[in-house]
Amino acid sequence: MKTFQKTVFVILMWALMPFPWLHAGEADESAFWSNFLPIEFNGFFELRGGMRTQYDLYEKDISVMEARVQMELFTYTDWAEFKYKGDGWADGVTERFDYDTREAFVFSRPSDFLDVKVGRQILTWGTGDLVFLNDLFPKDWQSFFIGRDSEYLKAPSDAIKASFVVSDMANVDLVYTPKFDPDRYINGDYLSYWSGALNRIVGRDAIVVADTPDRWFKDDEVAVRIYRNISSCELALYGYWGFWKNPAGETPEGIAIFPGLHVYGASARGNVGPGIGNMELAYYDSIDDPNGTNPLIRNSEIRYLVGYAQEIARDFTGSLQYYVEQMLDYDAYKEGLKGSPAKDHLRHVITLQLTKLLMNQNLELSLNAYFSPSDQDAYLMPKIHYKYSDRIGLEIGANIFFGSDDYTFFSQFENNTNVYGAIRYSF
Repeated sequence: MKTFQKTVFVILMWALMPFPWLHAGEADESAFWSNFLPIEFNGFFELRGGMRTQYDLYEKDISVMEARVQMELFTYTDWAEFKYKGDGWADGVTERFDYDTREAFVFSRPSDFLDVKVGRQILTWGTGDLVFLNDLFPKDWQSFFIGRDSEYLKAPSDAIKASFVVSDMANVDLVYTPKFDPDRYINGDYLSYWSGALNRIVGRDAIVVADTPDRWFKDDEVAVRIYRNISSCELALYGYWGFWKNPAGETPEGIAIFPGLHVYGASARGNVGPGIGNMELAYYDSIDDPNGTNPLIRNSEIRYLVGYAQEIARDFTGSLQYYVEQMLDYDAYKEGLKGSPAKDHLRHVITLQLTKLLMNQNLELSLNAYFSPSDQDAYLMPKIHYKYSDRIGLEIGANIFFGSDDYTFFSQFENNTNVYGAIRYSF
């Protein structure tokens, strides 16, 4: 268990420990236990397996194969709430047993204008539907593409979050992460990918070796959101000071690095006709390469998003989004390529999300689709989830990639196209 998690665990045990009753008589036994109650305990057991639909020279035929158990504990006192959630699983792809603490935090409301959450937690903000501009909290892209449950796309942060009600004009969320939390990025363990250094598709033969910033209180991150509602519209401003969340550069020796990154953005979301519309903008300032002249570091960008969602029919919802990445200093970028394939100056992506509920909402049919007209590639995520009973859920789905060129984002994963199934028992 990492140092930060150990610290949170000690705080939890100390806060819950009923010191005043430790040496009390048996007559006070009820008071001892009442200090721990109420305690909520739940979780699930899950079996999940998936196979590639085509041969991949650099990866196993199985895309996911695991037996997983999740356990969650929640309790509270007069002054705070406490939560712990952890996953343990036997992984058939990596052939090892893993454990991940997903949440371990203390939440308190010391005043009417301040909420504080300290510890490991899942954080998110922004307006995109599975498209992230100003949400710079860690994501698990490997889980997303191999068919794990959608909850695992959001990876945990070891952070302190403070929420302020500054005035009637605005609210402020401030998140401090004392040590950089990168994305759980694609490194070759589960998925093959395009390597610009080797100029080909690679996988388990070229596992990413990265120099990750890991100094406590030096390699830290700060994120802020200022937001308010005007009528039925929510407006927000964002700021982030930290690092690129995926490797966005390399040393001359070929070691992947996380260059410094500052992000400034804004969003709006509100009622538009019978549905909900959203717009979001983010400026990515690659501070270690401000002029785009270093070919080993990713250029600055501006990202744009506009979207619309509504209920199409009873128990049938849909959303459509248009997303653009604009690379800045593009001429300098092209000059430093040295024969490698060039990315487009503007990368366009159209997304479509459809969800239909049937059989008294026990059966859910869904499709998430991404198409890039600039890259000429696409990604489809069809899924069927059936709630067999209050405790048993069944799921089948697929991750389908295709495109014209191996080096574009979705097309690089074409050999990772997979189908999967899962059964979950909740308790």
